[in-house]
Amino acid sequence: MAERSTAAVDVADNSGDGPSPAPGGKASSATDADRATADGVAEGQDTPDMSTQDEAGQKKGTETPIVAPELHSGHKLARRYRLEECVTRLDGFSSWRAVDEKLRRAVGVHLLPADHARARSVLAAARSSALLGDPRFVQVLDAVEENDLVYVVHEWLPDATELTALLASGALEPHDAYQLVSQISQAMAAAHREGLSHLRLTPSAVLRTSTGQYRIRGLAVNAALRGITSERPQLTDTEAIGALLYASLTQRWPYESDAYGLTGLPKGIGLIAPDQVRAGVHRGLSELAMRALANDGATASRQEPPCTTPDELAKAVAAMPRIRPPEPAFTPRPDYQRTNYQQGSYGRPQSHTAATQAVAPVPPPPLQSRTGKALKWSVAALLIAAIGLGSWQLADNLLDRRGKNDDTQTQTDPKSNEGSKVVVPKPLAIEDAAEFYPDGKPQATGDVANTYDDDSNSYWRTKWYLDGPDLVPSVKKGVGIVYDLGAEKNVAESSIALRYPGDHTTITLYATDSLSTSGDVDSMQKIATTTTKGSKASIKAKKPVKTRYVLLWMTAMPKAGQEGYSGAGYKQAITDVKFSG
Repeated sequence: MAERSTAAVDVADNSGDGPSPAPGGKASSATDADRATADGVAEGQDTPDMSTQDEAGQKKGTETPIVAPELHSGHKLARRYRLEECVTRLDGFSSWRAVDEKLRRAVGVHLLPADHARARSVLAAARSSALLGDPRFVQVLDAVEENDLVYVVHEWLPDATELTALLASGALEPHDAYQLVSQISQAMAAAHREGLSHLRLTPSAVLRTSTGQYRIRGLAVNAALRGITSERPQLTDTEAIGALLYASLTQRWPYESDAYGLTGLPKGIGLIAPDQVRAGVHRGLSELAMRALANDGATASRQEPPCTTPDELAKAVAAMPRIRPPEPAFTPRPDYQRTNYQQGSYGRPQSHTAATQAVAPVPPPPLQSRTGKALKWSVAALLIAAIGLGSWQLADNLLDRRGKNDDTQTQTDPKSNEGSKVVVPKPLAIEDAAEFYPDGKPQATGDVANTYDDDSNSYWRTKWYLDGPDLVPSVKKGVGIVYDLGAEKNVAESSIALRYPGDHTTITLYATDSLSTSGDVDSMQKIATTTTKGSKASIKAKKPVKTRYVLLWMTAMPKAGQEGYSGAGYKQAITDVKFSG
């Protein structure tokens, strides 16, 4: 297992997407590494591609790389855009997460030298995309040449999720896949009517917002950054939409090579329909995906003609019967519990046999005499008085018990004859934190505060490693952060949000004696440990441990990124760390 150097990881860890699904295009003046640029700028996805030719046949040139501008975090552009984090630095240009200090909002920025071979085309593409003004696309906010620099500023959508991340957890439901192909095809049809194409419409270029709307980023700009052109741009974008629909239905990439965290099709069998790849796929959507993938002979055995433009595809989607969302699941009401008291019996219980028979109650014979009527009303009055007295005593007892419990943080265990107390854990505030690296090799010391700042979009991330998921002790025993709770407190539980679900993540909590960056983990008192495959780790100690400083120590991480490319390896990022005790 080998660890990447800090510089190498910072460059490659957040680069763009993998092979393009869209055939028919070609690249002009682009290097082999040009495929790994900033499709993932807004969300920081790790799916770089270092191939020299993609499935689409888009070929790369051999131009000598240009050195990217030497910028740093904190640098300001136009006295307004403050650079925060470099997401990609590649082939003479870089992409950043930045802050628009004038409007106080996050933005994304592409930067390249003014004498870059593709600077003019990037400016032209960005300005054309900005003029479109379609809300279905991530908007270009500014495109400027200034001080020997060309920079393009675009929206940053913190509440949106890449299609890459959505597919990592499974195929989409039929209604979601229907909405995807419907919205994307309509948006690209509108763009082509204005003379704009995408040419790099990959899973990392498609975002779904929290309201369920799909947004497309990088219109025209991503292709210009790479120097990609196409003789038939409408066909290129249509086949790309078909590949997105295919992946959404099957969780497989419709080519033989793996891409975007998805497994490709078996080699030698060609392109087969989605409903033959995965059971339960919607037949109409399966047919639609094959019609969009026209260049691969996908429609050879189909009766419907292929779709060669986004407009044709949008019309084909509109002609389908609408796929409705699944009905919400409602919990059925509990069955009515029949009482064992019969009307008119004055509170006297029925026999067991009578209580279990589902027959209509038979009223007793009426009391005709004055004595009988007086007796009836007397019994009724006594029952009402008894019920009222019992209700008052019950309420008084409950209020008294509540008053006794208000001054404590415990609950009484009803099963215990001795009235033992069960402690309810309380949230523990984190006062400070520092990265723990006893081998002298930190991960990201400046991002430690992101793990407890109540912002789920900020995080602390490790470097990536070639071997895993368990770290090799000879290279790296573990990575971690020490948290200061301000004073000694009983630590019983912890919850940690994880950015990369995968093979498994192993985290152990230790009680330590200081906010030091080094120390002997083996000599520390273990609080609890857990191994999880999901996006959240929950750790609970068998018995609370009293300590002021808690070490979060991670010794196994999942694999994230595309196999064989820069940034693909075993790594993890954490946020929203919380303790209770």
